Amino acid sequence: MSEITAKAPTAPTPKQTPQKNKALRMLALMGPGFVVGAWQFGPGNLVSAIQAGSRYNYGLVWVIAVSVVLMLTFADMSIRVGVRSSGSVVQTIKETLGKPFGVAAGLGVFGITLCFSVGNAIGAGQAISLIGSSLGIDTSGRSGPFTVAVVGTIVCTAVVVAIVFFRSAYKVIEKLILVIVAVMATSFVITAVVVKPDWGAAAAGLVPSVPASAGLLLIALVGTNFSLNAAFYAGYASKERGLRRDQYEETTLADTVPGIVAPGIMTALVICAAAAVFYGTEIKSGTEIASLAKVISFPGGPLIFSLGFFGAAFSAMVANATAGGTLLSDGLGKGNKVSSTSVRIGVLIVLAVGVAVTIATSGKNPVQMIILAQALTVLIAPLLGVLLFILGNNARLMGDLKNTWWQNVLGVIGLVVILLMDYQLITQEILAKL
Repeated sequence: MSEITAKAPTAPTPKQTPQKNKALRMLALMGPGFVVGAWQFGPGNLVSAIQAGSRYNYGLVWVIAVSVVLMLTFADMSIRVGVRSSGSVVQTIKETLGKPFGVAAGLGVFGITLCFSVGNAIGAGQAISLIGSSLGIDTSGRSGPFTVAVVGTIVCTAVVVAIVFFRSAYKVIEKLILVIVAVMATSFVITAVVVKPDWGAAAAGLVPSVPASAGLLLIALVGTNFSLNAAFYAGYASKERGLRRDQYEETTLADTVPGIVAPGIMTALVICAAAAVFYGTEIKSGTEIASLAKVISFPGGPLIFSLGFFGAAFSAMVANATAGGTLLSDGLGKGNKVSSTSVRIGVLIVLAVGVAVTIATSGKNPVQMIILAQALTVLIAPLLGVLLFILGNNARLMGDLKNTWWQNVLGVIGLVVILLMDYQLITQEILAKL
């Protein structure tokens, strides 16, 4: 006679609502766009924004709005290329247009990251010094090449090296940057609200006008906010994440758009805050930059601003070094995984250049050094933009993700803008001083 074993009833599995499922799915897709955005919003961008507000009031806010639209256009183009390609963006360029173009693109982005490394390294050290000052610590006691700011740069560089050498480096980088972006956003929103800018004048600043003496500053603002090297790397970030065609639309809404727009909003807020506090004053040093925080009336205001400044420098340092190492290695045909030895060697080179220049220029004007380094990045940008534009219009490669007519219109406008910046830099800032 067989026995019948009674089974205890199992608890029903809780069901998630479709809205909650979608929200979690969208949250999980966040990452690559914010890595690209963090690379844009480095200390060079922050310093350039403060200079823009202090020298031209709200008159250059429009540059940020236009740059964000153009940046979105090319970052999306790069992501679509990444989605449709079997390999990396550089590998696709080699297969589609020829090996020399792929090598040139890889070396070009690497060259740009060397320029950015200077601003990031100097900015990280300055941020450490500002944090110490905001906590009541005297950071002006050291003299010679190894000031508190330089020591801060070295420490930050060592931490970035440790992060890149984690086993799952890209996942760590992505999560870290998401947290830092949230801290930065909080810091600069509070700063902008408390200093009470003239929001009517800020809105009027959306009407384009180019001050005659803007020169290098205008180039630096465009070079950081419409960063074609960062847009180019967006395809790599999407590949590291494993983005699929069926995830493209949701990723655009959850990651690409907010990841690029958020730094643009923060930059505009910094311009407005600087206009309210510094207009008519030339900003020459990190100490004067820190005084923007001191006008915040509640306890901890200087620390809040200093943490935002540090977040901008450190997150850009991580993203910039990662991109530089990846593109150098891929351009030379050595692979493009962040965990590979060749990529890590490239990362170390980028970081080493930043530290070396920081030590060599210790005691000199950090603001002008950062702005010059940012401006120089536009020299290589046209090549990257043209390559992305060609790939985006390749019907065989792109299929249903091929550029639309309006994406091409914005793409052409973006290329014209960056070429004009090149012309301005070469004729009026370089040749004029020879």
